[in-house]
Amino acid sequence: MIELQPRNPLPQFRQTVTGAAVTELRRRILSGSVAAGEALRQDALAREFGISRIPIREAFRQLAAEGLVTLHPHRGAVVTALSASDIAELFDLRAMLEPDLIRRAVPRLQQGDFLRAEQILTEYAEAIRVGDLDAWGELNTEYHLALYRAADRHQTLDLVRMLLANTDRYTRVQLAMSEGATARAKAEHAALLDLCRSGDADGAAQLTLEHVLAVRHDLLRLLAPPEPASDIPQAPAD
Repeated sequence: MIELQPRNPLPQFRQTVTGAAVTELRRRILSGSVAAGEALRQDALAREFGISRIPIREAFRQLAAEGLVTLHPHRGAVVTALSASDIAELFDLRAMLEPDLIRRAVPRLQQGDFLRAEQILTEYAEAIRVGDLDAWGELNTEYHLALYRAADRHQTLDLVRMLLANTDRYTRVQLAMSEGATARAKAEHAALLDLCRSGDADGAAQLTLEHVLAVRHDLLRLLAPPEPASDIPQAPAD
């Protein structure tokens, strides 16, 4: 399991105060350091970050638009719980569309597409090495789209882009919490690029399907309630 590295204090972020608050709160939610259902205390966060409550309030609105928190009239911002059924549906849709896109894309891919994909994989490996959770999902999305664009299926690509955006935080959770998930993701991404280079469209489609379903399986397993302890007394050993 990847151990996330601590970030710099909030005022040192090279962005607006609100943007810095959004980035840090998103990181905490996606890394699991703030649990689903937990309330985010506006006053406490303002004191911790050394800023006023106004940018914290704006940050809550942005996180609510991303689906990471839910705003309640009396409780304030509460971290949104992940819905297993929603996750399953989103990944089922990806499993239907992405293998078709890559199968169509492989015969059309050019050297420039391969070079761009290689660059993204290098950045992805570095993000994993340093525990940059924010970059994982962004680079994962960028990598897949870099290969899919050659399919020249604009409507399908728009749908997949939306699905990737909606599953981004779930993918980050899977990478951060599933043992061996980052190593497997790196290996599968590299293998997919090799299949594309060799012109094996069917092989690339099959690996894409397995890749998407593996993430789906990991996430549903992570979200599954623990098995209840058995109430049946055990027979004493002889």
